[in-house]
Amino acid sequence: MVELQKKGVGRRKGKRIFIVCIIGILIILIYALVIKNSSIQIEIESIQFTESSRKLSNPNRGFYHLYTFWITEEQTDYEEVIENINQDDRDTDLILIKVCLQNYRDGRISEKGIWNIESLFNALEFLDKQMIVRFIYDDEGKGKEYEPESMDIILQHMRQLKPILDRHSKKIFILQGVFTGNWGEMNGTRYNTAENMRRLAGQLESVTDDSIYLAVRTPAQWRSIIQSDDPSEETLSGSSLSARLGLFNDGLLGNWSDYGTYKPEDNDSIDSIGRWNREEELDFQEVLCRYVPNGGEVINDNLYNDFENAVEGLEERHITYLNKDYDPSVLKKWEKDIVTEQGCFYGMDGYSYIERRLGYRLLIAGTCLTYNKERQCVSVEVSLKNVGFAPLYKEPEISVVLYNESDGELLSKEMSCAVRELSGGKESDMLRTASVQISVNELSKTEYSVFFLMEDPDTQRHILLANEEEEEEYGYRIGAMKLY
Repeated sequence: MVELQKKGVGRRKGKRIFIVCIIGILIILIYALVIKNSSIQIEIESIQFTESSRKLSNPNRGFYHLYTFWITEEQTDYEEVIENINQDDRDTDLILIKVCLQNYRDGRISEKGIWNIESLFNALEFLDKQMIVRFIYDDEGKGKEYEPESMDIILQHMRQLKPILDRHSKKIFILQGVFTGNWGEMNGTRYNTAENMRRLAGQLESVTDDSIYLAVRTPAQWRSIIQSDDPSEETLSGSSLSARLGLFNDGLLGNWSDYGTYKPEDNDSIDSIGRWNREEELDFQEVLCRYVPNGGEVINDNLYNDFENAVEGLEERHITYLNKDYDPSVLKKWEKDIVTEQGCFYGMDGYSYIERRLGYRLLIAGTCLTYNKERQCVSVEVSLKNVGFAPLYKEPEISVVLYNESDGELLSKEMSCAVRELSGGKESDMLRTASVQISVNELSKTEYSVFFLMEDPDTQRHILLANEEEEEEYGYRIGAMKLY
């Protein structure tokens, strides 16, 4: 018994010695780390930036060309068709394609038809452009004549297209309309009741990835489908459909009512299809399109699309994209106007000015790199502005990259920033700051160049910024650090 007690005491004593040794080692390591950190000196340089008027090639914004594809039973070499488009269309980052299903208005899309649609979308993957897609039954302004007589056929077509839309979801920015109406614009259709529109939009929501925005032709249709007059962020966060449903306007700036998009000027009574008057509708869009996209085509040369009025109108509506080919009389009118406001755009023609401001146009407004000796970290802050007409709707991947040229060391850190709150338009002076803290324990005693990088989540393309400073391999050089 005495021998066992001695063994127990010996084990406890050995355990205490082991714990004391571990604590001693930790103290030594911590002390060594403190000595190491206290001995680190850091020299920091921050670079300041200047706004530029240069043209930027960025995803999901700008002018587009429009192409129509009729789906038939005949096998089509879409690779050749798209290659020809690629050769001719090198000045845009968006493409709008209308896919006509008129040949299948009486029933299911055949296997050959589905094969042709898949072949078309496969070929479009090779274009360095994001797509706006509109499925239609009519391309002549005869919606009731050519669309299916039963809505069940339209719903069936949507279900049939789900696998294709899923496979190509990263290529599709917006899906316009709900397949119905003249030119797919949801007017001149037998399916224009609120119940029908809700059913069609709900089906479209269910067959498309959440990353794809949907769009309807008028604010009144949006309100009928969502069943709300409130376009606030709280309403839009209530469901997947409301968070994704934007607008497209092919009567943009065409007259007082955007060609019937709003209630007629002389109508003071309650509108039978739920349209509001012009000012109310503009206020509605100004709020709604902080969260979801808006775009289309300008038509009919008139005072509402004179250059200065057009700029104000595009700002109010937060316009992200426009048809590059229509209306030529309006676009040529913009070319003849000259920007007179002071700043980097002074003296530019109106068309180029509008092109540069379509959608988002982000720029670095300021940078700040600081060393906090007490916390042993480097803080990196980059202030951003949006001088475009509209927000950046796809949440970007934002990072700071540290590059050590002597040995090729790269360190990338994700930055946090509420960049989508930069709504642009009339609030172009708003600032949001991307920030991150980097522990000196992660750094070597060497020199680093510090870069700021934004990437589109679908294409992984670098988002170009509207500064005079050029982007480099790892982004925009915002400063340097030297540790010794």
